[in-house]
Amino acid sequence: MMFVSIGIGLVLAIVLIAVVSHFTGGTVQQPSALTSSHQVGKHVKAFTEASLQDGPDVSAPWKSGHPGVVMFFASWCTVCREELPKIEKYLSAHSLGSTQVIGIDALDAKSAGRTFVKQMGLSFPVAYDPDGKVTTNEFGISNLPETMFIDKSGVIKGVYLGAIPVSEFSKGLALLN
Repeated sequence: MMFVSIGIGLVLAIVLIAVVSHFTGGTVQQPSALTSSHQVGKHVKAFTEASLQDGPDVSAPWKSGHPGVVMFFASWCTVCREELPKIEKYLSAHSLGSTQVIGIDALDAKSAGRTFVKQMGLSFPVAYDPDGKVTTNEFGISNLPETMFIDKSGVIKGVYLGAIPVSEFSKGLALLN
């Protein structure tokens, strides 16, 4: 009797899989890691913070009507050391049009952050957020690294938690066009 029950259950499972496959065209789509965050769709205020590099203060790109990618990191973040050189290499080989990339060095010592930015060879502007005012209060970020894709109006279109692969970075940029 137990084998009959197992057999019936197996047949029902196969039928259910076949029906779902038929109605989905043979594929089941997972939600994108970029668009599944509760932050997607939220409006974030524009900000201006002191630059970690030699140069002018760093402002949110949407403050001047540009879409932007905001990369949150810190010198003490080990996966940031792996992530940032790959993104920098991608940026040097691709045109982003009006989209601007900025970094925010959060909860870090200024000297360590400056050294880190130089070691990573970052070409994009990096703001310094030593107390996490922008990172935690404005964006609600609790773990680093994190990358946000924000349209020209300041609306979050995509969020990637953790070290972002170049393929996901490219997908995030596509959300801004």
